Amino acid sequence: MRFILPLGLIATTLAVAPVHFDREKVLRVKPQDEKQANIIKDLAKTNQLDFWYPDAIHHVAVNMTVDFRVSEKESQFIQSTLDQNKMHYEILIHDLQEEIEKQFDVKEDIPGRHSYAKYNNWDKIVAWTEKMVHKHPKMVSRIKIGTTIEDNPLYVLKIGKRDKRRKAIFMDCGIHAREWISPAFCQWFVYQVTKTYGKNKIMTKLLDQMNFYVLPVFNVDGYIWSWTRNRMWRKNRSKNQNSKCIGTDLNRNFNVSWNSFPNTRNPCADTYQGPEPESEKETKAVSDFIRSHLKSIKAYITFHSYSQMLLFPYGYTSKLPRKHENLAKVAKISTDVLATRYETRYIYGPIASTIYPTSGSSLDWVYNLGIKHTFAFELRDKGKFGFLLPESLIKPTCKETLLAVKFIAKYILKHTS
Repeated sequence: MRFILPLGLIATTLAVAPVHFDREKVLRVKPQDEKQANIIKDLAKTNQLDFWYPDAIHHVAVNMTVDFRVSEKESQFIQSTLDQNKMHYEILIHDLQEEIEKQFDVKEDIPGRHSYAKYNNWDKIVAWTEKMVHKHPKMVSRIKIGTTIEDNPLYVLKIGKRDKRRKAIFMDCGIHAREWISPAFCQWFVYQVTKTYGKNKIMTKLLDQMNFYVLPVFNVDGYIWSWTRNRMWRKNRSKNQNSKCIGTDLNRNFNVSWNSFPNTRNPCADTYQGPEPESEKETKAVSDFIRSHLKSIKAYITFHSYSQMLLFPYGYTSKLPRKHENLAKVAKISTDVLATRYETRYIYGPIASTIYPTSGSSLDWVYNLGIKHTFAFELRDKGKFGFLLPESLIKPTCKETLLAVKFIAKYILKHTS
């Protein structure tokens, strides 16, 4: 059985056949000591391991849960190496291709109508942005903040009144192409905000007094590639000088502690930082937009997957930001509020100690710019499906996340000047 692409995409993919992942596995290992951690690192040097969590080999540490994808050809050798070294491991996914196909487990409600219970490709998302502006002309406007390397538009939806002086929150989704639940949340958020305005007391108050800027897909080219060629693609699609490897990790390309981690300098790595800060058109467009709206933007929220965490600065240092107690308090209450819906448990804390150290991230850059309330959601799940969260879990994920975002927005409205 093969991964079936939506009809509209077939024509564009004939030139390059999509990557298939038949019988590829995702393994989970928890190294118990330094020796076991080094065995995983050594395996990664000689085999093609795609790290799902953490996102790169250099983060692997003792007692850390490590999830990685391995080809059918190499899985036998890797499993026997783990067995020989008495390393306990779990097979999270036995056949990746099967899981990719099983992701699409929700039937289209009404053909032609935008579905919030399904994953939508880029063409559908663009059509949806037009529809939202047309349907709510007094509340929603679409701003083109730039274009990608492949000349796709970067659209931000502004939700709220036209007054520029109002407080605003900037939200982005889909900075990493394969994290499909992230753009699904941004669509759900815009839909719910516009649908419940005038009906829901909290939402009405929020929109009467503040604006939201929502970037539904940050990494448009990578997102398209993940639909048409390679479901596991993470980076953007820019060409790298003196390398056949394509793409930069947009969340390592911001001008904050850039180039401080040697492991992000390889263009073939999934976490490649790019040749210089803001070298990528997408990063530059978002940075310019935030800089030009610095007076009004009081909070920044970015959405990733997976691991069920709510993170705040810093990623590039273990030093805690000023007033970190305040960020921790907001994060704690947000995760508590999120859990009230389906009892989904999130952990929270600074990036470096809660997930793993990062440099050049949007979160740290925005925080250092002066926006003191910055958060990153790592949405569902904890690894059973990883990046392949089934469509049947989109709505529950979005509903619980919305509760947390509403709390953050209420807090920003009340506690920022």
